[in-house]
Amino acid sequence: MYIENAINNGTRYLRLVEGYRGPNKDGKMVSKKKIIYNIGPLSRFDDGKPNYLLRLRESFRNGNPLIKELAKYCESKPIYEKYDIEFSENDPFCIGEPKIYSHILIERILEELGLITFFRQYKQFTNIKFDLTGFFRLLVYGRILNPQSKIATVYQNDNYYNPILKERFYKFNVYDTLDFINNHHFQIVNKIHNQMTSSFGRTTNTIFYDCTNLFFHIDEPDDDLEIDDKLVKGVRKNGVSKEDRKLPLIQMGLFIDEQGVPIAIETFPGNTLDHLTVINSLNNQIDNLELKRFIFVGDRGMYNGKNAHYLANKNHGYIMAKSINKSNAKEKEWIYDNNDYISLNPNFKYKSKVVKRAVTGCNGEKVKIVEKNVVYWSLKFYQRQVKENQSFLAFIEKLKENPTSFKISKTESKNIKKLLKDEFLNNLTGEIIDSKDLLPMIDEDKVNKYVKSFGYYQLVTSEVEMDDLEIIETYKGLSKIENQFRILKGNLDARPLFVRTEEHMRAHLLICMIALVVMRIIQNKVLDYKVKNGFKSERSWQMGINGERLQRALNDWTIDAISDEYYRFNNINKKDLKLILDAFDIEIPVKLYKKGELRSLKSKIKIIT
Repeated sequence: MYIENAINNGTRYLRLVEGYRGPNKDGKMVSKKKIIYNIGPLSRFDDGKPNYLLRLRESFRNGNPLIKELAKYCESKPIYEKYDIEFSENDPFCIGEPKIYSHILIERILEELGLITFFRQYKQFTNIKFDLTGFFRLLVYGRILNPQSKIATVYQNDNYYNPILKERFYKFNVYDTLDFINNHHFQIVNKIHNQMTSSFGRTTNTIFYDCTNLFFHIDEPDDDLEIDDKLVKGVRKNGVSKEDRKLPLIQMGLFIDEQGVPIAIETFPGNTLDHLTVINSLNNQIDNLELKRFIFVGDRGMYNGKNAHYLANKNHGYIMAKSINKSNAKEKEWIYDNNDYISLNPNFKYKSKVVKRAVTGCNGEKVKIVEKNVVYWSLKFYQRQVKENQSFLAFIEKLKENPTSFKISKTESKNIKKLLKDEFLNNLTGEIIDSKDLLPMIDEDKVNKYVKSFGYYQLVTSEVEMDDLEIIETYKGLSKIENQFRILKGNLDARPLFVRTEEHMRAHLLICMIALVVMRIIQNKVLDYKVKNGFKSERSWQMGINGERLQRALNDWTIDAISDEYYRFNNINKKDLKLILDAFDIEIPVKLYKKGELRSLKSKIKIIT
């Protein structure tokens, strides 16, 4: 509403009017206005001071009008816009067709990460003819909202408010986009890192690294090929599956920062052991980012002398777990010796020592490194291990009590192999065998030592001056990466089922990493909002909102066209979607929207505050 100064028979009149759009006599939509209140002639109210009309309008906008009769229109009784929309039978607007609107939030994050500008500039200064940025946006939006094959993701184009690809397009350009992403892998990772550091407060004093693998439903692993006198290894190989699948795998290593946001991702053939990925991942990804000194945190699969020496030689530190069961007899004796343990309470104790070790260095030479061993016992960890092994240990006891009562399956044989006497280790064929033949093979001493290790955890670190408890707490941060793997494999469906070449697999996993970065930014924003507003702790506290709820909430944020001019939002009061909107301070008043207002809404979204 606004105050209009109209002329009627030569006399200036004031009136309160409201603008709207409506059809003219020809049915064309035009700007119109309606009179809300006839105020009266200007001369009746003019106080003779300069700029009366300007001051009147400003006072009305501020809620304290110079003409008191106008107060009710700006304070106690707001005037709501009325919509006059007609439907007739067979009108397409009679049937709702919600379009996804949450992609505007994702796009704003991609803009703040510098990726939209990155792709646009490359298209501008190269001979790329297709909409590279549009295909990239579709790949990221689709991976977050509705993971499908690459071609199916292109067909999602019409699911969004304002289709992403607006011109006639060739759907197979999506594979050209994958080629571009793979060829510019480092530039993309570097762009994200620089923006995360400068705009999102990324810190990398400590970086966390872990591996997982993804399986393929194919009959045979990829062959190794000799190309131009060079051996090119296939990428889908048989290996040790994290999900116990007897299928070809691809191995993936992921780095995350102290805020739990991915830094970089690397891929390896599926038969690559975890500790063999460390140096290549650091060299191919992290070294190029030119980070200052950091502490590398990894689990038991990452630790060996070569990796420790590589990090130390680069002037970086490390904290890694080391298997107690694979430690030598002298190390185990020190671990189980109760002397020197510091007990904070009956549920937790720890101790440490500094040692000098001879290891095989990066180039195969023998070198000496100094590191601290920290070992701790936790009742919580003990109870977890007891629970995890409960059925297996019960099985051992039943076998002792009555060895002829049941048979041993191949799976049970595999589980019990680590507890067999050495002289029987090669006799296990994997076939079903009589339990009475198995009992003499069990090494009671191994069983006792295995149970004795419950609750103990061993860490090794280059940080000999760091407090023991700080070392333990820093290592526990590695659990953040386990959640990232769950989101990658679950919500983002990261298994590259619909791509065949190694280059496209690498590009696919980088897209998954970008999608994960976006999700982590949203989760951290929600977490900050919860902390500031005193939300009670919940299971998803460390991530603000879990991946499944986040994905569902973003899919809930849709918009409907109810005429050629007006749109309405859907589901904005649903709990999780409202939480996200509140976290980003996105206000969506309850009204119908025009296209210009929707554009304005997107421009007002502040990712960084």
